[in-house]
Amino acid sequence: MTGRFHGVGVGPGDPELITLKAARLIAEADVVAYHAGVGKQSNARRIAASLIPATAVEEQLTYPVTTGTTDHPGGYAGALADFYEESAARLARHLDAGRDVVLLSEGDPLFYGSYMYMHDRLSERYATEVVPGVPAFGAAAAAAAAPLARQTDVLTVLPGTLPEPELARRLADTDAAVIMKLGRTFPAVRRALESAGRLEHAVYVERASMGGERRLPVAEVDPGSVPYFSLILVTGDSRNGRRSRDRTEPRPATVEGTDPAAELLVVGLGPGPEHWLTPEADAALAEVDHVVGYGPYVDRVPQRPGLTRHASGNTVEIDRARLALGLARDGGRVAVVSGGDAGVFGMATAVFEAAEDPAFQDVPVRVLPGVSAVQAVAARAGAPVGGDFAVMSLSDRLKPWEVIEGRLRAVAEADMALAIYNPASRARIAQIATARDVLLEHRKSETVVVIGRDVGREGESLEVTTLGGLDPAAIDMRCLIIVGASGTRVSRTGRVWTPRWVRT
Repeated sequence: MTGRFHGVGVGPGDPELITLKAARLIAEADVVAYHAGVGKQSNARRIAASLIPATAVEEQLTYPVTTGTTDHPGGYAGALADFYEESAARLARHLDAGRDVVLLSEGDPLFYGSYMYMHDRLSERYATEVVPGVPAFGAAAAAAAAPLARQTDVLTVLPGTLPEPELARRLADTDAAVIMKLGRTFPAVRRALESAGRLEHAVYVERASMGGERRLPVAEVDPGSVPYFSLILVTGDSRNGRRSRDRTEPRPATVEGTDPAAELLVVGLGPGPEHWLTPEADAALAEVDHVVGYGPYVDRVPQRPGLTRHASGNTVEIDRARLALGLARDGGRVAVVSGGDAGVFGMATAVFEAAEDPAFQDVPVRVLPGVSAVQAVAARAGAPVGGDFAVMSLSDRLKPWEVIEGRLRAVAEADMALAIYNPASRARIAQIATARDVLLEHRKSETVVVIGRDVGREGESLEVTTLGGLDPAAIDMRCLIIVGASGTRVSRTGRVWTPRWVRT
């Protein structure tokens, strides 16, 4: 009969915060295990010391390294993987001998703890129980008397090891936040808080619930004094008086004496790379107070002090446009962003549609052009749209398929190159096959076809095939397809081009 394996949270530091269940299991354990750094005592053992019975066998699992520097052939990750395997084997020997093992974990075992790596290796082989513990951020919030989140506030837990721009983005896009893993990362974390406009309300807590507990505004912390046992709290209360990004509704119509409406900018971000963003668009985005758009596009605008980002889903264009118009009507400097060119299947038309509402009649709207996806794919291929061409979307969300099919026939009969946006998605897998068949009624099977996937982004690919060889199963929403005209040809070097002249 094997022993039972227990992952036991001992809380953030104060022994009085150990739960009754955790205390009972520790006192009854045959084996008590705990992690420790090289040359250091285990903090988890210190917390639980008074509960460990004299009869218990103690297993200290000492990390081989605590930073990214090691001569292990597998690097830091390899050294730790070997350590966890060896540690699991040590505990397994006790379990196989019928001894109950308690592995102590600071805070909660399943929250940024080393217990998880033992759980992965042992829980499927032995009867296992996890006992939750008070997490460090719970003790920190209590020490700072700072309510983290209220009602529908979103709380985000972030490691300070994230890249600085990503950390700033996530801080700007949440109501409340906990930032863990400070130490050497503190200077970058502080800069990220400042960029996100959250520094003023960020509280630093060190050694929460332990001796030497300290709390003060992050802006006053000496970066050289930040230990491992520290974290930062950004409370949801700091956003009071500010409108949440996704729950914002336009304010009532402007009344006499309020700020006049500001110009609303609709900005095309280009297909992806920063160098495809126009200088005009870049300068505009550096000046606005609000950026509104579909989440992945909003993410492409760097966070900075004074900028509020309003991200939303992919099928709420009119609601998004009304939000932006309302912000601009109230005097805010606002940019609505789209990928590619905002006027090509982008947000520009949604903004003008929403602006028909008399409530927004005083809001001026200006569209800033961007590099479109069809331009990017065509440039990668050569010059497939060098002559007359048409641009269509196969999405039937806003128009009936019968309309799409009729337009496909018209373009095919007109013998123009055709750029196809939105060729397929998880919910639309048949349209591209139907479109190919419709085009084949009027075009030869050997008609040149270019398939661009993620052009300008990581994983970019470009394929030159034929209309007859087009495989619908290989097409998804990340693709843009260019179907050539009868005169479109492929050069000896593989470049695709369509002559500007047409012979009859």
